[in-house]
Amino acid sequence: MRLVFALMFVAFVSLVSAQHDPSKTDDKFRRALQIMRVSYVDSIDEEHLTEIAIVKMLEELDPHSVYMSAEDIKKANEPLEGNFEGVGIQFQIIRDTINVVDVIAGGPSETVGIHGGDKIVSIDAEQSTGKEIDNDFVIKHLRGTKGTQVVVGIFRKGEKDIIDFTITRDKIPIHSVDAAYMVTPEIGYIKVNRFAANTMDEFADAIKELRESNYKSLILDLRGNSGGYLRTSVDLADQFLPKDQLIVYTQGRSESRVDYNATSKGSFEKGKLVVLIDEGSASASEIVTGALQDCDRALVIGRRSYGKGLVQRPFSLPDGSAMRLTVARYYTPSGRCIQKPYDEGHESYYKDLSDRMEHGELVHPDSIKFPDSLRYKTIAGRVVYGGGGIMPDIFIPLDTNKYSDYYTKLIRKNVFSIFTQDYLQENRGKLMEQFSNIDKFRSSYKISDEFMKEFFNYVETDVAFEQAGYDQSKEIIQTILRAYLARSLYGPEAYYVIVGDIDTELQKAIESIQTHGIFEKYQIEK
Repeated sequence: MRLVFALMFVAFVSLVSAQHDPSKTDDKFRRALQIMRVSYVDSIDEEHLTEIAIVKMLEELDPHSVYMSAEDIKKANEPLEGNFEGVGIQFQIIRDTINVVDVIAGGPSETVGIHGGDKIVSIDAEQSTGKEIDNDFVIKHLRGTKGTQVVVGIFRKGEKDIIDFTITRDKIPIHSVDAAYMVTPEIGYIKVNRFAANTMDEFADAIKELRESNYKSLILDLRGNSGGYLRTSVDLADQFLPKDQLIVYTQGRSESRVDYNATSKGSFEKGKLVVLIDEGSASASEIVTGALQDCDRALVIGRRSYGKGLVQRPFSLPDGSAMRLTVARYYTPSGRCIQKPYDEGHESYYKDLSDRMEHGELVHPDSIKFPDSLRYKTIAGRVVYGGGGIMPDIFIPLDTNKYSDYYTKLIRKNVFSIFTQDYLQENRGKLMEQFSNIDKFRSSYKISDEFMKEFFNYVETDVAFEQAGYDQSKEIIQTILRAYLARSLYGPEAYYVIVGDIDTELQKAIESIQTHGIFEKYQIEK
């Protein structure tokens, strides 16, 4: 046996050696660098040249294999680690001024009395207004090590003088669950924005909250969720699938197949389940959606997902930088790899979403053609396709009729947020007195003609009024204004509560759950 193993090992080494000739790669690169070091007319930055060489080599591979500096790694990991250290505000730079949109509940800014609508005009006695103020400036000056202090000067409407607040920095959570509430007396809704280290804790809290409201069916919203940790996506899918059910498997040229199966820890293995996806749902979102679709556990509604089915692993380099190298593909339980093609180059790959719009796919599902070679079947025998994202069971076209050029201009100028922040400077107390919670606000607060007139006058300098455009987008413009008001009054979740009333995909999900027989039609387990 030892002799057989030894012969196999020698054969393997010989095969690798035959495939890799150091004189054509390693030695050649070292020699080129040595020649430049000795003979180039000027001195050279060898570290910079080596970095460029690595970047260019990775660009010849797939679009998701990348080089990352130590600083890049820190920035990329921060949203997935679930927290950072800072002062705990959400801000927007409006007219060269840092505007506090919201404060993190329980965070250091809320503790000292800062609230939405405040304007930060100085940081540690340094002026923080003007054209040079950008997001990097704010992050550089407000983020910092836990326990350190920063003094911010606040302009607050109604106060004659600038108010100084001393804030002690602390750990600030980055939330994965944007919203969790009951959309009907029996249907719960959870929106997950990323698959991070803290996602499952937040999801457990959301389920607990819905359980207290006696939910019987669930809508899981993964629209715009670009992914995150593979392990977290497996854990989330596990919540809906029976023990030992295959969720996903990974395999690569040098990576043996690894299966990820469900455990007995599922919190919602029975009951109607809908997953919402769109062209921004990628990677880990597609793992969850693909598993639930292949296992006939959920009805998938929306538009075709992004199509990222590659697994990256970080390989550390001596200076603290790293290569995130694609080492495997992931496959859904039916064997689908949903990675979209990238053989026409990176530029073409990243233009895919705009190409989908030009080709009419976001409006007409018939424009999507899958070859027979990409046909697969779910456990119940339904036909599904690989090779370019997850195709939903029920396609919901993008309703471009709602979006006039006038509405687009308003969005691009960010006037909804600007106006509502200023409006609430004078009207926050009155609105909170009339509508003490989001339910009362949602059911009773209406946008008046007087309010809209004030809005049009306020934004006129940025966006000239267009009657036809307003008439076309009236419902969505008024809903977005209500949503921004609600977010500032009651917190981020309130935004989704309000926009849900005109959310076509969400309304279709509710209708599908309430319609007798729709799950049977798609052979979906209830």
